[in-house]
Amino acid sequence: MLSILLATLFTFVELNCENLFDYTHDEGKNDHEFLPNSTRKWDKGKYWRKVNGIAQEIIACGGEGDGWTLPDLVALTEVENDSVMHDLTTRSPLRNAGYHYVMTHSDDERGIDVALLYSPFSFRLLDTYALRVTPPPGKHATRDILYAKGLTGIKDTLHVIIAHAPSRISGAKATQPYRLRVAERIIASVDSILNLSPDADIVVAGDFNDLADGDVVGTLIQHQLTHVSRNAKGKHGAQGTYKHQGKWGSLDHILVSDGIHRRMHDCYILDAPFLTEEDEKYGGIQPFRTFVGRRYHRGYSDHLPLIAQWEP
Repeated sequence: MLSILLATLFTFVELNCENLFDYTHDEGKNDHEFLPNSTRKWDKGKYWRKVNGIAQEIIACGGEGDGWTLPDLVALTEVENDSVMHDLTTRSPLRNAGYHYVMTHSDDERGIDVALLYSPFSFRLLDTYALRVTPPPGKHATRDILYAKGLTGIKDTLHVIIAHAPSRISGAKATQPYRLRVAERIIASVDSILNLSPDADIVVAGDFNDLADGDVVGTLIQHQLTHVSRNAKGKHGAQGTYKHQGKWGSLDHILVSDGIHRRMHDCYILDAPFLTEEDEKYGGIQPFRTFVGRRYHRGYSDHLPLIAQWEP
């Protein structure tokens, strides 16, 4: 009975890939730290280990045993370009999955973008475009927001919005206004959709570089969105998607409109043992990341995947 239920659920995954860069230079982008002659010594071998690892991670998001099925949609942040997405979909363990993808091509100075993997068997793409966020004075351009619309059934339209808000690297308080600009751009899009179709199915996801009780998420939930990942936990001890100095927190979030919320089955963090390692300094577990500082660590990502499932 459980396997029948799982087979009928729509599975949406959100994952920050932790710098899924190729090992060649993109003209005009500051991607020099991910080249073979850089301090990170990012080469072909490390790249393919990373691509194959992300593929294995996505496959694992489909569940276990008889209930396993490939995720229908996968929202990815921290991916560099089309060549990376091409390799992920056609040359990795995902090559037989049949995934298609759409992505942004932002003015982000490092060349980081967001992407959406989708199965054409369960999501028929109708439209996609990028939403640009105007930076505050003196700030660099951030990642564009990705919008995609598709059919999940004969006539059920799903609107997907994926964001990767500016980082907190120069201070959480100083950078918060920029992240709020991202939230405001998302809200404008959500309001526009709901004005035309009040019962529209909408999912908003990504790395917002803000915690669940922060202003960014707080702003979004004031606009008819429910934060379904707020209390998401892992099955093996993870209390968030990200761990910093021994404290779990979630910078990654999934929010949905009322229609999806009413059909929501579950939202949880995938903390399968192969995606984590022992936290020797603070205790418990932590994500098995690709780099610790500048030191290559051979892992998957410094973020764990979020998985949301609902009845289509």
